[in-house]
Amino acid sequence: MSAAELERAVQLLIRQVGHWEQPRWAATAASGNVSRADVVHRLVQEVANLAADAEGEPRRTVPRLANDLALTDQLRVVAADLVAAGAAAEVLAGAATEVAATRGAL
Repeated sequence: MSAAELERAVQLLIRQVGHWEQPRWAATAASGNVSRADVVHRLVQEVANLAADAEGEPRRTVPRLANDLALTDQLRVVAADLVAAGAAAEVLAGAATEVAATRGAL
């Protein structure tokens, strides 16, 4: 159930931002003084860290690509990695909660 919750949360976020052009990504997020792209990249990094932990691998920095439109693809990949790593249900649920919080912060 938690893997499905995470996948659903990711899909909702992607539907919310997937059509954005660069100016919308560069706009300040509702949650503070950083760009919306920065907020989503932080989420991508957090999910990637969870996946690395679940795989027993060292954490690696997710590159910040020049084109913010790639953030949704990066999120899809790291979320799939987390599920494929066989993360515990509570880890998946926590990741889904972070994705939902990010949606609200945008």
